[in-house]
Amino acid sequence: MTESAHPHFKQRIVIKGGRVIDPHQILDKVADIYIADGVIAGIDSAPQGFKADLELDARGQLVIPGAVDLCARIREPGQSQKGSIYSETLAAAAAGITHLCCPPDTNPAIDTRAVASLIQERAHQSGYTNVLPIGALTKGLEGQQLSEMHSLREAGCIGVSQLRYPVKDTQVLLRCLEYASTFDLIVFFQSEDQSISPSGGVHSSATATRLGLPTIPECAETIALCRDLLLVEHTGVTAHFGQISCARSVDLIAAAQSKGLPVTADVALHQLYLYDEMINGFNSQYHVNPPLRSKADRQGLIDGVKAGVISVLCSDHQPHEAAAKLEPFPTTATGISGFSSFLPLSYKLVKNGILTESEWVQRISMNPARLIGVDTGHLSIGSNANICVFDPEEQWTLTPHSIVSQGKNSPFLGSTLNGRVKLTVKDGAISFRDCGSD
Repeated sequence: MTESAHPHFKQRIVIKGGRVIDPHQILDKVADIYIADGVIAGIDSAPQGFKADLELDARGQLVIPGAVDLCARIREPGQSQKGSIYSETLAAAAAGITHLCCPPDTNPAIDTRAVASLIQERAHQSGYTNVLPIGALTKGLEGQQLSEMHSLREAGCIGVSQLRYPVKDTQVLLRCLEYASTFDLIVFFQSEDQSISPSGGVHSSATATRLGLPTIPECAETIALCRDLLLVEHTGVTAHFGQISCARSVDLIAAAQSKGLPVTADVALHQLYLYDEMINGFNSQYHVNPPLRSKADRQGLIDGVKAGVISVLCSDHQPHEAAAKLEPFPTTATGISGFSSFLPLSYKLVKNGILTESEWVQRISMNPARLIGVDTGHLSIGSNANICVFDPEEQWTLTPHSIVSQGKNSPFLGSTLNGRVKLTVKDGAISFRDCGSD
């Protein structure tokens, strides 16, 4: 049983007795955190004259910086049957997320100041999660004309992306990267050569052959990734490669990083737990893009996360209405409603001995915040209070009822998850609170 709070009302709050983890300060100890006037006013000892409006007991729980999600669809404007800014920012708050980046494939696309401003204004009115739009690299994501990047940056876009929409003329892409570099904008790549990646496809494997499904081979990602890395080297633009799916991609990015290129990467959490053989039975909940790869690819991604080549974990949240997953597998919409399972699945990497708690916080909060240049992802005194309280031991079952998002599509439905968000504080106001949290 959970409840949402009114996120605009800021109280003087003390979170008592939790294990506070903040890799930015190399801090890991049981302490009280004091919040006043929207900022962290003290850790361990109360500021002079502090009198709490609300005391919350966090004993046995982890107190960490709010999560920062680099890729989450909020479906507005244009796809209200799948979600809205209100519904999806509320779901993000319930997942411990205080900041999310919204890709530009809305309808209309985020290629004008007006659309970027509309999204931020509606997110501000809802108040549950800070939404940071990513602008379109080309007008309408059509791959032909450069977008007005300066205007998008002035309107609050933290970077630009073409997503998986093709740019057939490499000269156009080169000019886009040069232009983005001029304005010091991060380019978010989702590398894919669509000439060898049919829609509705799955990973090239024995499973695909047995099921008779069209395939998206590994090289659809790695060929495009090689081209993109060469262009990054040529232009010097800061690049982030999102939602990679192949072990070979990890190797390519590691090689680029070793050469000193300004390159980072993330992986969607479901890619660390699912693989191609699981789509036996044509269950469309496993239909994602990029497709689920082999067990060897999955292990390569996990190794990349452990080594820090992949420095960010993201939800790749894509809510859908029920009908979008009811057609035959190849014609269903791709994607998973990923918010509710985000922190439990990411923390499972700690449970499995792959990451320490500090490394986990770095990958879900500190590193993405630093990448996009937002002053969050830490618990420094005087900083905006963006905090998540997480119970690492609570077990619960993911059901359509427990998914807060408007989209209930997830291959993890019916699974027992370990760890649950108990409280989220955004800019000093409670944006989500579990009813039984104190």
